[in-house]
Amino acid sequence: MRRKTKIAIRNTLITTGSIIGLLVIISLLAQTEFKVDEDILSDEVKQYQPLVEKYAKKYDIENHVDILLAMMMQESGGRGTDPMQSSESYCGERNCIKDPEISIKQGVYYFSKTLHDAEGDLHLAIQSYNFGRGFIEYALENQGKYTQEVAIDFSQKMYQNAANKAKFRCLREGAREINACYGDIYYVQDIMAMREKISDE
Repeated sequence: MRRKTKIAIRNTLITTGSIIGLLVIISLLAQTEFKVDEDILSDEVKQYQPLVEKYAKKYDIENHVDILLAMMMQESGGRGTDPMQSSESYCGERNCIKDPEISIKQGVYYFSKTLHDAEGDLHLAIQSYNFGRGFIEYALENQGKYTQEVAIDFSQKMYQNAANKAKFRCLREGAREINACYGDIYYVQDIMAMREKISDE
């Protein structure tokens, strides 16, 4: 009788443990899913979607609204007066734009120009939004298209030739070690991954 009781207790504990384990896994999955959804686009970015769509239509790139929203998320999370971080392409220096709509209009316009100059190479256009349009000519001459290698090479050369290296924060993990501190060498990967998540919503 004692043996049967022990077996019953053991089976109960195993079953209970399995249920608890399953509940923990489900709970973790639920939290992970919520975190992913939350991290795709902030409320600040979402509020600007109508403006992004408006100017995307104006500049004939309405099929790239998801890319534009992902870039805004990457650039600023939709915060501040220059959510597209387009001041440098607008006036040649940082933080000159004080109106979010001007920022969005300029950012969408600038991306439309990079897309045109990149001859439809979406990855090249995206990286050029971050590096500047000079990267397009460099990439086309050296690789004929965007590659991760040509992005790193361009970043290294621009950083090496910079008169004031202190202005480059080099936040990307591993970038400082290879002296690729100009711009964001993994900008394309982040934008494309975010775009995929937006499309899955």
